[in-house]
Amino acid sequence: MIQTYSSTIRRKEMEAVLTCMVDEKIGPGEMSERLIQTVREKTKCDGAVALRSPSVALYYALKALEIPQGAIVMLGALSPSWQIVTVERSGYTAMVLDVEEESGLVPADKVAEGIEKGGKVLVLSETMGILPDISSYISLGVPVVEDVSQSAMAHYPEESEGGQEQTKAEKVSDASSESAPADGQQIEEPKGRTAGMYGSYAIMGMEDRDIITAGGGAVLFAPTRKDWSALKKYTDAAPSTDLMPDMNASLALVELKEFRRNEESRRAMYTLFSRAIMSGRHKTFVRAGDFGSTVYSFPVVLASGFKDVKAYAQKKGVEVSQAFANSIIALRNEELAPKCVCANSLFMRCALFPLYPRLGHKDAERIVKILASMP
Repeated sequence: MIQTYSSTIRRKEMEAVLTCMVDEKIGPGEMSERLIQTVREKTKCDGAVALRSPSVALYYALKALEIPQGAIVMLGALSPSWQIVTVERSGYTAMVLDVEEESGLVPADKVAEGIEKGGKVLVLSETMGILPDISSYISLGVPVVEDVSQSAMAHYPEESEGGQEQTKAEKVSDASSESAPADGQQIEEPKGRTAGMYGSYAIMGMEDRDIITAGGGAVLFAPTRKDWSALKKYTDAAPSTDLMPDMNASLALVELKEFRRNEESRRAMYTLFSRAIMSGRHKTFVRAGDFGSTVYSFPVVLASGFKDVKAYAQKKGVEVSQAFANSIIALRNEELAPKCVCANSLFMRCALFPLYPRLGHKDAERIVKILASMP
């Protein structure tokens, strides 16, 4: 059975972890510092800290913003469920906003409505690696914490002299408009800013199903010196139990350095899968023309029932999962479904097919056949 998720762990990653174990340096230390430095080099952020989990990272981001207890934090209905749990545990009030069906992202007008109702902070999840029109959120005047766990190392277009050029949120569309690089085509190194560099803070989750994994943990980074100074006074006093251990950091460090290689493999498969789905009635989120977004698995918005497609794929040896099974709306469906109609629709109809570098050509071809023929 081809599993929906699989971490890309090769010999380099295993050797890095084993070295930490042999040297008996498994707690927070040198490898965590090297990971932080690498993130700073690749994102051009002013400062960063490696923490035990995305939940811990969100806690410190909200502390650094110094919003009062009970303040309203806005979250997308398709954001991971740990966000609402963390917000409420930290003493804030969560406001869950619906998404647009075309992208799965919270639209800026919904955020504006949330601000009118008292929203003080937006936690913006870049679901499925899709880059939003970030300027439309920043212009609203509230702090934005970007969750780039699925869009890590994605890039916006290079800024022009006249101002910032932005991508539009990717549309749910027939794959006929898909513009991924051709098979085997070398990807040009992006020149624009990376995901996470426009908000106040960014959470780069590194859990087992994130685009870059440490086996657990997250890097929290601040684009500007002002925001880093506000964060640093809290993280400098953090107990060691809040910091990422070196054993995890060593794995993440190699994965981060191998990101471009892994992304080429993901994009090549994305092209094959997108072509396959063109012959059916189902749709997928397609990449923008500049291909700046990160390829995170292969989500399919189904025209038929999820159970039928899951059963069909399973008979052919492929596991298919609900794309948003661990989302906020999945956790609190009864409460949120009536007011988050679009998010609930995507929760019920969006399936995730396997797409990761460990897939061989034979397995990829099997998935292609399923995508082209599923009911």
